[in-house]
Amino acid sequence: MARIADLVAYPLKSNDGVALDRAELGPAGALRGDRTYALVEAGVDPHEASVGGNGGYVNGKSEPAVHGLRASYEIAGPADATPTAVTLSRPARPETGVDADERTFALPDEGDALAAWVGDYLGYAVDLVREPDGGFPDDRAARGPTVISRATLETVAGWFDGVADATEMCRRLRPSVVVDDCPAFWEDRLFADRGEAVRFAAGDAELLGVNPCQRCVVPSRNPDTGEEIDGFRETFIENRRATLPDWTESDPFDHDFRLMVNTVVPEERWGSTVAVGDEVTIEGVEPLDEAAY
Repeated sequence: MARIADLVAYPLKSNDGVALDRAELGPAGALRGDRTYALVEAGVDPHEASVGGNGGYVNGKSEPAVHGLRASYEIAGPADATPTAVTLSRPARPETGVDADERTFALPDEGDALAAWVGDYLGYAVDLVREPDGGFPDDRAARGPTVISRATLETVAGWFDGVADATEMCRRLRPSVVVDDCPAFWEDRLFADRGEAVRFAAGDAELLGVNPCQRCVVPSRNPDTGEEIDGFRETFIENRRATLPDWTESDPFDHDFRLMVNTVVPEERWGSTVAVGDEVTIEGVEPLDEAAY
């Protein structure tokens, strides 16, 4: 029986996560507090910007220097990762004339100071934006937690000499939920054909798996240094195809650079909780109106 092994929220989008023992599924279904804050280029509307790396978000897709930032958090509660303060550290960056530094910022009161401090490090002005109801996920349609298995992380880490272990691969892929006691690529059972969803339960929550996550350049980069693995995409695609389980084949899996599952949480399940150790059970495939998510 698959079980939740890890829950991770990312209170400041594109920065370090925080491990949770349990988490509430907040508005729109994300782990409460996940990606509540994000950095964008100054003046950019985060709701109009693209998350794909060329649309104004200051993330690992568009700004490799983000990988040099380290973050730790004070959070609102044991099941609520909304940050009340964040401690950021940055390395020296001669090209922007800043020294190594560490500062703690209370949130939301010191958001402007945080943005100015990060902007000094990057060499251009940025804004810190806040969205308490659902955060700033990459997939704005499927806003529930992303799911992957520990066995998958271990397997994929083994494809690359430059990846130390499953823990590092988890930091590269940035899932919200890691499940254990199941085989590699088990999470591919959590999506079906287009127009369908796979309903699954954990704790008192029910989620709908809707599609396999399309990957980007971020997993190819060392999460601490930003150093990129040459040929990462090609190696990934070759090995993904070679190890593809029979249960993965479906309409949404239209190319091999996909890993992890995006989910939707039905509105009636917002406010439910999931916890480390919860069993994860697949309840079945059901129709899904794609226009609704």
